[in-house]
Amino acid sequence: MKKLVIATNNLGKLNEIGAILAPLDIEIVPQTALGVSEAVEPHFTFVENALAKAHHASRATGLPALADDSGICVDALHGAPGVYSARFAGEPPAGSPRTREAQDERNNQKLLDLLANESNRKAHYYCVIVLTRHPEDPRPLICEAEWHGEIVKAPRGSGGFGYDPLFMVAGTRKTGAEFTAEEKNLISHRGQALAQLVERLRSELGLQRSRLRTRDSAVRKKDNEFPIEKPAAGKPRLPSEYPPGRNKT
Repeated sequence: MKKLVIATNNLGKLNEIGAILAPLDIEIVPQTALGVSEAVEPHFTFVENALAKAHHASRATGLPALADDSGICVDALHGAPGVYSARFAGEPPAGSPRTREAQDERNNQKLLDLLANESNRKAHYYCVIVLTRHPEDPRPLICEAEWHGEIVKAPRGSGGFGYDPLFMVAGTRKTGAEFTAEEKNLISHRGQALAQLVERLRSELGLQRSRLRTRDSAVRKKDNEFPIEKPAAGKPRLPSEYPPGRNKT
């Protein structure tokens, strides 16, 4: 696998994915660079949406594709916003900015409004990563992880994206937006899922190389068992003189 298309238009996700996959020495290409549109995500589960996005990008390009579907699940909201995290606040009002940052602000404000009178503010991020090796891959690689914490009452920090300014990580006093990018990639839901993927890809790519070495070794061994002999100068070789199993050409 030399090139991998990333099925997202989210710059924050692209940066995180590219940083964590860097050790694999695979060329990472965002789907927008190849003219691939965003896939429809009609499903009610993260894994189905991730599969839809990966298959869409792979079929459009003929390349291996990686997709993630992720979101934040809040206990007091019975798991919402969940798969609807990216558009939790709905479409922007007429005349409002349509940037990712503006949408994040609207989503965060809606979440704060819904939790205004809630004492239970526990929540977790969830991420599933899907990698399809080719457009019709029947056994895609699937990795998942969770990141637990709670929702604070006001945004804190300037890093990250999405709900990070509101998500205080369990066991710390920091929100996701108060970690450096490198720190976040080590502990976040996406970072954990991608770390699993890296190990599985290393194992798979190593196995493929091992099989190639075994195959090449077997070919060399077979050639040594049936060495090609040159007939004496001026003396044609008779059919009976060929070693068994060798072509008579």
